[in-house]
Parts: sequence; structure tokens; C-alpha cells
Amino acid sequence: MSYSAQHLKETVEIIAKINPDDCEKCVQELIDVRARGGRLFILGVGGSAANASHAVNDFRKIAGLECYAPTDNVSELTARTNDEGWASVFVEWLRGSRLRKEDAVLVFSVGGGNLEKNVSPNLVMALQLAQHVGARILGIVGKDGGYTAKVAHACVVVPTVNPNNITPHSEAFQAVIWHLFVSHPNLKANQTKWESVVGPA
Repeated sequence: MSYSAQHLKETVEIIAKINPDDCEKCVQELIDVRARGGRLFILGVGGSAANASHAVNDFRKIAGLECYAPTDNVSELTARTNDEGWASVFVEWLRGSRLRKEDAVLVFSVGGGNLEKNVSPNLVMALQLAQHVGARILGIVGKDGGYTAKVAHACVVVPTVNPNNITPHSEAFQAVIWHLFVSHPNLKANQTKWESVVGPA
């Protein structure tokens, strides 16, 4: 079997193992955030940060949610990293944004954060603040989900089917799943361009 065939086979296996009920729970949380006038903050590092930026566009434009990603503000992110350290960069950004109980934090992450192993402590500290203020916590994460999956009110864990491909599948499925969210008829507020041009089949 070629690697391409293997990778696509793994993708099919992951799709079959994702729990649709977990997706529905996340969508309902997002509906509730919008209904109470809350904001959605999306946190991600590396490839997940790029996904967060794309997702902010979709949640704002398609779902009508007020949404932000701290990694879109490069000046503040790098200033805080330089002056205060990487571990606290997200929690301090959220404090500056006056995170409140009406809001929600959505984590895109492969590992989900683990203080003991020093894996993405910036995510853990941000989620601890969310817990403190009573904000809702959501996640799309890989592996075992780490701290995010433990504390989230709703979370989709991308199952591992090949331990050598945890990162590429986790980051790819972040996109699959958030697109599911914004396309969900209960959350979608605005028609996407191509569908409105082409119309129903």
C-alpha cells in the first residue's frame, strides 16, 4: 500500500470513530454563546494557530458569532512572550479582553495541554482562567485531549489510528469539524458565497 493510500485509509477510519453527539454538543454550546451575546475566543499554537485564524473568519461571517484569536495579534503576542513568557501569553491576553462568564473558549490542539509534562502550559493557564470566571470551554483536540478534554463542557477528540500521524490528522480534522459547526443549520446564520451562486441541485 502506498503512503497516500494509507493516509487516506486512516482518514476514513477517523471519520468512522468520531462521535457525532460530541459535535452536536459543541454546536449547542456555540448557539448558546451567540444567544446570550457572548464572545468566542479560539486558542491554538503552530498549525492550530493558523486554523484558529481561519475559523475566526468562519464563525464571524457564517455563524454570526463575535469571535477572536489572540494569535492574530502578532504585536501583542510577541510583546507578551518577550516580556512575560510564553506560558502566560494566552491567559494575559484573555484578561486584557475581560473574559467573562457569557463567553466561551475554544481550543484547537493536538495534545490539549498538560502542566506536568510541560505541554502547552499556555492553554492550561488560559483554561484555568476560563474556569475561574465561569466561561464555557470547548475543544477540538487529538490524542487523549489532555487538560482541555478533562475540563471542557463539550469536546471532540480526534481518535488516534496511527501513533505516527497524530499531529497531521488532529490538525486536519480541526478544519473538518469547525466547518461542520459553522455549516450546521442550527448555527449557520449566513449563506456561503458559492452555495448562494450555484443554488440547490
